[in-house]
This record gives sequence, C-alpha cells and structure tokens, in this order.
Amino acid sequence: MPGSGRRATGETRVRVRYAETDQMGVAHHSSYILWFEVARTEFVRQLGFTYRELEEAGLFLPVVELQCRFAAPCRYDDQLTIKTRAEAQRARLTFHYEVWREGAAAPAAIGTTVHVWIDRRGRPVNPRHSGVDRLERLYDAMGVGDSRPRGDPAPKSQAGG
Repeated sequence: MPGSGRRATGETRVRVRYAETDQMGVAHHSSYILWFEVARTEFVRQLGFTYRELEEAGLFLPVVELQCRFAAPCRYDDQLTIKTRAEAQRARLTFHYEVWREGAAAPAAIGTTVHVWIDRRGRPVNPRHSGVDRLERLYDAMGVGDSRPRGDPAPKSQAGG
C-alpha cells in the first residue's frame, strides 16, 4: 500500500575506538555491524520507544539479512555520523545506513539490515495488529499505510455518501 511519502530518518554519532581497529588502524569490518545496531536502537528511541518495551510487549526483531558496502576506511578516533532510514512492509522492517566520516564528501560505507517482526513463539506477526499502539507512530513516521493482510476488508468510511 502506498504511504504518505514521509520518511523517518535519524542520525547517531560514534567515535571509532581503538579496540574497533585492526593492526593498520582501520576500523574492522565487524565494527560496522555494531555501529548499525547502535544507530538502529537510537533511531527507535528517537521515535519514542525502546527495544526493551517491544520485547516486553512480546515483539522481537531478529536480523534476517545484512549487507554492507565499504567505500573508504574509517580510522581510529574518526568521528562518524550514521544516518539511518527505515522502510516497513507488513512483518518486515528494513533499515538503511550511511556511515559518514566528519568532513567527508561521501559516505565511508552504506548498508542495510532486514528484520522480521516475530512473537514470543518465533512466528511472524504484523505489528499493526500486535496491540502495541505506539508502533503506529513508527509506521506513520515511515509513511507506511495500514498494511492489512490481503483479504482484510478496508475500514468503513466515516463520511456519509
């Protein structure tokens, strides 16, 4: 379903720590996965709730796919800004990341993580029908319409006609 066209975006700043680098002083590729996680959890927090609250409500978001493309090295003590954007589709949530070094003209890396909403039993769920009202804010911020499963009737119009 088409959304409203709005996109939820966030920015998170991190500094490359010595422990995240290899012998050459370049950030190890595994560090990017951790930075994506930091950016994702802060992004959700900026929208007004936490992963802990989702889990307490019985909703989980495991990573089912991850991709990262490296364009330029990040080095020890570089200040990074991770720009995060999200897209949602029924039980799937995709986060897009750009890792920017301070003062750089282009991102040092770009990546995505794909997640699936599941319940405590590990079964996929549509978060719109999960009973967690605040998830509506997340989906509205991403410009996602009501992702009703096929066959569900459309809401009845309140207008007379």
